[in-house]
Amino acid sequence: MRTYKFILSGGGTGGHIYPAIAIANELKSRFPESEILFVGAQDKMEMQKVPQAGYPIKGLWIAGLQRRLTFDNALFPVKLLSSLLKSRQIIKQFKPDVVIGTGGFASGPLLQMANSAGIPTVIQEQNSYPGITNKLLSKKANAICVAYEKLERFFPKEKIVLTGNPVRQDLIAIDGKRAEGLAHFNLDPNKKTILILGGSLGARRINQLIEKELEFFASQKVQLLWQCGKLYFEEYQKYNSDNVQVMAFVERMDLVYAAADIVISRAGASSVSELCIVGKPVIFIPSPNVAEDHQTKNAQSVADKNGAILIRESELDTAFESTFSDLITNESKQNELSRNIKNLALPNATKAIVEEILKLIK
Repeated sequence: MRTYKFILSGGGTGGHIYPAIAIANELKSRFPESEILFVGAQDKMEMQKVPQAGYPIKGLWIAGLQRRLTFDNALFPVKLLSSLLKSRQIIKQFKPDVVIGTGGFASGPLLQMANSAGIPTVIQEQNSYPGITNKLLSKKANAICVAYEKLERFFPKEKIVLTGNPVRQDLIAIDGKRAEGLAHFNLDPNKKTILILGGSLGARRINQLIEKELEFFASQKVQLLWQCGKLYFEEYQKYNSDNVQVMAFVERMDLVYAAADIVISRAGASSVSELCIVGKPVIFIPSPNVAEDHQTKNAQSVADKNGAILIRESELDTAFESTFSDLITNESKQNELSRNIKNLALPNATKAIVEEILKLIK
């Protein structure tokens, strides 16, 4: 049996890295003999996360353009040329059958060089509003796997395949895990549990909101699972109590989702895809500080279908308490949001993406 070779590239944030790892795992389970190599940006988090997942990775000297004049911007042309040359060398030595990009700076030079060498390329776009790298690469890509409808504004229509975003497989069957989740986090089964998610590093504005509203939450008789992020754990761990659990990071996402009654979350692409599968009532507070404001667009696309509540950061002080009170006291509203967000789930995304990749193998 022939051994296939795949290069995956994506990074900078967990939203680009974890989908790439999920795709690699699915390729490996189908073709145990296949060779898989990752390419990332040499000083970004993928250089740790990918080896932890058991795959080799090579780093490129690349970073994005800053929005202001900086020394890094002056170096950008040099970094880009260096990354293109190194990408060409990697492709020449490894001889991949297909190259897959999941977004982030490193995938740009790598897929560009794969296209020049005539190697098939697949783009996996997580967001409802694509980043500049994927927009540029889409003209030459063979297939573009997307998680949202109406992306023909940005990509060639005939290349688009609606697959959804890869998510952790253990989230697909959380329905039977509620008792285990409540026990794991030592929660009171008679109280509603509110899960707060700010992403792996944390979200300053969400943390400030939760801190300010702790008395309000106490008055609502709820308990909090507060994932504040590793950057903020030192600052907020003092609020640990019987009704508040402050965590830097959550290892068992399946159990934390199973235990939650309502989720308050950022709206990164991976989080939105996970929350669709999990099917809990969600209040999205998108980060306004990301490229092209794509978190707001991700959240809006769910809220438009009455699958979640969207509160912008600028509205938190005036709208949060009333919105939360209305939701926590309204079971039928909670059930409606749950039903609608679950209808948007695409649980077989990873398998569907791998099917598209396999179509391209000569």
